[in-house]
Amino acid sequence: MAFSDGQADFRSDTVTRPTPAMRSAMASADVGDDVYGEDPTVNALEERVADLLGVEAALYVTSGVMGNQIAINLLTSPGDEIMCVETAHVRNHENGAASMNSGVAFRTVLTDGGEISTEIIARLTSEAGYHLPSITLLSWENTHNYSGGTVVPFDVFSAGSEAARSHGMRVHLDGARLWNAAVASGVGLATWTGVADSVQVCFSKGLGAPIGSAICGSVDFVEQARVVRHRLGGAMRQVGVLAAAVDVALDDWERVGDDHDLATELAIGLAERFPESVNSSPETNMVLLRAEGCPVPLETVQSALGDAGVRVGFMSPTMLRFCTHRDVDSADVKRVLGVVDMLVSDLPTNR
Repeated sequence: MAFSDGQADFRSDTVTRPTPAMRSAMASADVGDDVYGEDPTVNALEERVADLLGVEAALYVTSGVMGNQIAINLLTSPGDEIMCVETAHVRNHENGAASMNSGVAFRTVLTDGGEISTEIIARLTSEAGYHLPSITLLSWENTHNYSGGTVVPFDVFSAGSEAARSHGMRVHLDGARLWNAAVASGVGLATWTGVADSVQVCFSKGLGAPIGSAICGSVDFVEQARVVRHRLGGAMRQVGVLAAAVDVALDDWERVGDDHDLATELAIGLAERFPESVNSSPETNMVLLRAEGCPVPLETVQSALGDAGVRVGFMSPTMLRFCTHRDVDSADVKRVLGVVDMLVSDLPTNR
């Protein structure tokens, strides 16, 4: 449903507001000083997340960026390179944190959907040598944001990770939307995380909690992560007031499937109107409207939607992204399609 101000916000699944149940849990949370390890709500949440993901330990952090950067810091050395797809979040949307904080660079792969083949991994690692930096970390992103929430197939993920390890690399999974990947693929959370040395999962996207992510791995890894978190300014005190909201969100994490259904409803409607510009079968909770083949300029679409109280953002200069989440519904989809119908009716060929 639209927010109380009447806005239907499809810009991202990060715009969700805490539910009444989350606010109630936050108000009554049992807290302590987490820097001393004495916040019972945080401790219980970290144990719950570790159990849910099938890992030894988890650490609550302020954001997905922090979780990713802690992993990079611990799994690489200055001067190393990280292999990832060219459009990876860790490379493009974290304000140069990897180079600033850990002194590393990226060896990128131009590919679709966030996938990296074993052949590419073998070729790029074979090129690293005396004059080229060592590639010591393979970083996956699942789901892959820039491709429109696509799921890297598990067989590709598993085979690529095994190939990376055969070349002496470690494996990190940026699983900010791993919840979506698990529901869409039918592959369990623990199966995904069992392949990686570290995984980051986000609570403030599809789950709808207001703040936080977790960085997960072995007990030793998480103990080191706790130190790096402190160095980055991420050690918090009575943070149980935030962790309590996450605990509520985890009660129904599989509800992200509803977001996938809503995205499909939107995609089908947009594809009926702009058949050359929209994939009518999104894999998760994102729908991309591409400029190519679209008879209406994307800027015009965004502006008209804004005038109607619907917010949507550009993924790139040639792509608008609609992201579904718990705070939009079928009525909001109908609002979008109503605006698009008005734009289509104004096209010269339809007069």
